[in-house]
Amino acid sequence: MDESVPQTQTPEETAAPGPAYDPAAPAPLHVPRTPTGNADVDAALQRLGDADHLATDGHVEVYEDVHRGLRDALTALDARPGPPAPPSAYGNRS
Repeated sequence: MDESVPQTQTPEETAAPGPAYDPAAPAPLHVPRTPTGNADVDAALQRLGDADHLATDGHVEVYEDVHRGLRDALTALDARPGPPAPPSAYGNRS
């Protein structure tokens, strides 16, 4: 007569195997993006949210696009006319 104790399985052992962990899978970072008040900058920052839905190999395209947008916004600041320059301390010699 065999008096061995029947083996029981833990719930983890009986559960169906889940998907394997994939570090390159999309995972939202939930980084808050605070509006700056500049429409071009805010649009570029909002574009960063697109990386949350892409695998890591797709992030480069988003980051390059955002970088381009921010660079264009800075360039536009340089192109805007500013206040007139103060008169020269030497005056206009003719």
